[in-house]
Amino acid sequence: MTSVFDTRIERDPKHSMKWKRYDGRDIIPCWVADMDFAVPASVQEAMMDFNQHGVYGYLNPEDYEEGRAAIVDWLEYRHGCRIPEEWIVWMPGVVPGFNIACRAFTEAGEGIVVQTPNYPPILNVHKNHQLESLTVPVVQDEHGPALDFERLSQQAASKHCKMMILCNPMNPNGKVLSKESLQQLADICEKNDLVLVSDEIHCDLILEPDVQHTPAFSLDSLQECSVTLMSAAKTFNIAGLGVSFGIIPNARLRRRFLQAANGLAPWANVLGLLATTAAFNGGREWHAELINYLRVNRDYLFDAVGQLPGLSMQKSEATFLAWLDARGLNADNNQQWFEERGVGPSPGVDFGAAGFARINFACPKSQLERIVERLQP
Repeated sequence: MTSVFDTRIERDPKHSMKWKRYDGRDIIPCWVADMDFAVPASVQEAMMDFNQHGVYGYLNPEDYEEGRAAIVDWLEYRHGCRIPEEWIVWMPGVVPGFNIACRAFTEAGEGIVVQTPNYPPILNVHKNHQLESLTVPVVQDEHGPALDFERLSQQAASKHCKMMILCNPMNPNGKVLSKESLQQLADICEKNDLVLVSDEIHCDLILEPDVQHTPAFSLDSLQECSVTLMSAAKTFNIAGLGVSFGIIPNARLRRRFLQAANGLAPWANVLGLLATTAAFNGGREWHAELINYLRVNRDYLFDAVGQLPGLSMQKSEATFLAWLDARGLNADNNQQWFEERGVGPSPGVDFGAAGFARINFACPKSQLERIVERLQP
């Protein structure tokens, strides 16, 4: 049966960072985390309606009640949590969000805990604020990737440690923290008086039916000390529209966050606000079909990689990203090895894990098949 996601869209490299990287070269880009799919019809219609209006003036996000209501309804629909609207803070992106948090809750010379491997802007955020990065490795247990809680406890107890930035679901490996693991992490933050900043941008891309994402703000013990960063950007492929939001239950933390953002972060883009609202209100069927399509793509890639010498991967529970262990290739340069075969993944070294590669499988199945074909010996 044909899916709307089977449609191949020719993306103009002038308007796509993903496709610009290898423009003019016979290399299929599968690196940066945006999808090669058209957005839901509800989003396209909202954009066209606004464009026909023809005026692109200011919209103060704080006055945009329709958007706040859409977020509240979406969080209840997806995560079973109905929150007060005043907890919501609009931002131009999740990366600005955790940078603002560093400015709000730390001072130069202090430490922040981050897991590794990790999303590169999180790994490097300490450099922007003259902070010390206190790393916690992601290890393997009987359930797959897991935080090293012994090491986390040690790092959190450092006298100068003030904050942890969590990536959940994890990027690049797609692991979703269980509620029990999140509670264990919450206990450590509470014991050591740490602010938890939780990047949950992939939380609506859960691929395993029996896996449940637990937002940080949903735990009672984190409501006084957490900032949860979310966005429709990954889920509905609107990353270029510059919009995200934070959920900050504690009024004091919320004020400090907003004060830190003042003069530093611009308002969320008006088109992004409209697209987020249209996606959350009108994109539920599209989203359900997307999850099914991504699951099929993930399973296909998992089975295919299992047959390729020198490569292996674990099934990601969430995201549209596959984390490949390429150490078995014994190549001098893994990125060069992939690119010589016409495939352009994200290099593992960017995430703090040389010998690995990340492949974006949010593309038509036919394109993913071409990627796999090129990796055949």
